[in-house]
Amino acid sequence: MSLTTNRLYTKGRILGHKRGKRNSRPNQSLVQIEGVDSKEAARSYLGKRVAYVYKAKREINGSRVRVIWGRISRPHGNSGAAKAKFRVNLPAKVFGASVRIMLFPSTI
Repeated sequence: MSLTTNRLYTKGRILGHKRGKRNSRPNQSLVQIEGVDSKEAARSYLGKRVAYVYKAKREINGSRVRVIWGRISRPHGNSGAAKAKFRVNLPAKVFGASVRIMLFPSTI
């Protein structure tokens, strides 16, 4: 008997901060969403919440799990990446880390 998991989120990966040739904009992060490979597909995720979940050393209220929340604001480029703004700027050491793109609330 196999267990099926019904995730309420899609996996994504943090690509880095939005940047130009010389300037980095740490208040805007680029996210590649799993299974999304076009600008049109990325548009369907606009307004969805993004959660960067990590574990810390110190416990607060009995839990070591922390979350930094953000929101998908627009597509970035033609290959399905999206720009997200997080409530607290993401540190550079999380580049390449996994994020969760919440599929609720949904209008479809």
